[in-house]
Amino acid sequence: MSADNQPAYAQKAATTESTHRRRWLLVVGAAILAAVAIILDHTARSRLTDGRVVDLGPLQLDLAYNTGVAFSLGNQLPATVILALTGAITLGLGVYAWRTAPQQRTAQTISFAAIVAGATANVIDRLLDGKVTDYFHTGWWPTFNLADTYITCGAVVLILTVLFEPAADHRPIDTTS
Repeated sequence: MSADNQPAYAQKAATTESTHRRRWLLVVGAAILAAVAIILDHTARSRLTDGRVVDLGPLQLDLAYNTGVAFSLGNQLPATVILALTGAITLGLGVYAWRTAPQQRTAQTISFAAIVAGATANVIDRLLDGKVTDYFHTGWWPTFNLADTYITCGAVVLILTVLFEPAADHRPIDTTS
């Protein structure tokens, strides 16, 4: 029986199950990614001490700290202000991702999980000492961390999925069967 011929209660059950799966993917994905980023931050702080740099070719591991936000913007502001703002933005983004999960495609849910994970990891890192730990250095781009990579890649994929999304199917659901 096709989805169009299913009784309304079966369609609602399938929709509820899909919503739970998407929200589970969002929360668990974000939690796992954030944990990996936080562990890597801690590892960088403990291993890249005393100016130690690890050369990986086009990328170096070089410990730096960012008291501002992206590209050190706002680094003159008090840490509590930056923490409050980034925390509020992260919370808002998480709530938005949660609420829109039922309408998202899988790639969008994964993108939101990456963005929320990166933002959450940076907020947690900033909670420790008022600054974010950065360790990926290219020489031509500001030093960044894994959480920043999550945010950037998640945003790029999210934008691409929205730009190249097929036209929505706006047929009404037949609930008379």
